[in-house]
Amino acid sequence: QVQLVESGGGLVQPGGSLRLSCAVAGVSVKDAVMSWYRQAPEKERELIVYINEDGRTTHYDNSEKDRFAVSRDDAKNLVYLQMNRLEPQDSAMYYCNAALYGPSGVMRNEYWGQGTQVTVSP
Repeated sequence: QVQLVESGGGLVQPGGSLRLSCAVAGVSVKDAVMSWYRQAPEKERELIVYINEDGRTTHYDNSEKDRFAVSRDDAKNLVYLQMNRLEPQDSAMYYCNAALYGPSGVMRNEYWGQGTQVTVSP
């Protein structure tokens, strides 16, 4: 059974930093495309960044490229989202996602964590 558990959210002042963690069980982070999404109130969930099985990272929205970075610890089976220079509009629930793909490139399974809340406020 695959489980994802996010942690590290909280209240931070504008300009501050947070590092979110996603603990993964049931699948190796090296065998999945690991993504971070966020969802603000009354808005759709949006993709921020993902890291492929081979370790390459891709930011969906270039506006976050200089502030947010994804990484993983293969030994601990953890994925991180480092967020710097946080702004009030970054306030949202942040979710970790694991997507498993077959040899043909078709997604076979997808898993979500329960989310961790990030609030950026003075």
